[in-house]
Amino acid sequence: MWSQFFWTYIAGPVAAFLPKRWRSALGLREGVRWGRAGAASGALEVVAGIAGLAYWYMAAMAPMIRAGTDAALEGRYGGTEVTEHQVAGAALVVFATHPITWLLAYLFVEGAVRLFASAFTEDAPASLPFYLVDRAAFLARHGRELELSEGFRRHAGATAERIREKALVARLEEVPDELHPSKVAEEEYLEIRACRKKEDWIAPKTVRVDDVYYRLEDSSVEKGARPFRYRLRRLAAGVPGRTVLLYSSRGTVRKEGAAER
Repeated sequence: MWSQFFWTYIAGPVAAFLPKRWRSALGLREGVRWGRAGAASGALEVVAGIAGLAYWYMAAMAPMIRAGTDAALEGRYGGTEVTEHQVAGAALVVFATHPITWLLAYLFVEGAVRLFASAFTEDAPASLPFYLVDRAAFLARHGRELELSEGFRRHAGATAERIREKALVARLEEVPDELHPSKVAEEEYLEIRACRKKEDWIAPKTVRVDDVYYRLEDSSVEKGARPFRYRLRRLAAGVPGRTVLLYSSRGTVRKEGAAER
């Protein structure tokens, strides 16, 4: 019990400032509840920021106001009359723009972020300066070996494709789908041209067009009023099911007489 308390609420909050790789290198116990340790660490940082700001305010403002008041009494402002409120306002501006004030305010903000992140994710995010040092060291050591993972490339590509499609659709007028039947040797094909993307139409799903079953062979995005193209190959037979996509040709424009190739 006491061991768990020590590692979670005493050693844990200090170690929570460090990145995970550093904690592992230090050999910290796996039994540490990092969510609680991270929350305690963030709370300590918040308290340190508030206490530091209060102490810095008392230590800095009084000497600045006193120095400004003395300068005004000695006439060092070129004969211009300066009130106590003006001196206090100038001192407050200097205090607000001082690097120490910004540092202490950063401690408060980062502590609050780490506190809430730990509470909601049950993890302990490291302090940003330590995290940046860790990433810089890692990149310096493994920079040449780093490559984008296949999953990240797919995610980035899919995101870019969605953005492009939304931008494309925003400029298009909504018009009925256009059907283009064709025949290649003994195979019958149907190309559906649409002005809007059809969700879940991913090859090689089965599509039931009225009472005829097709296999979705391919899809692409072209130019024109109906940029979304879906190429389907007719099946000899089909069976209804949950995964079968249903499509009605009612209200569509059918382009008959496609040339046989």
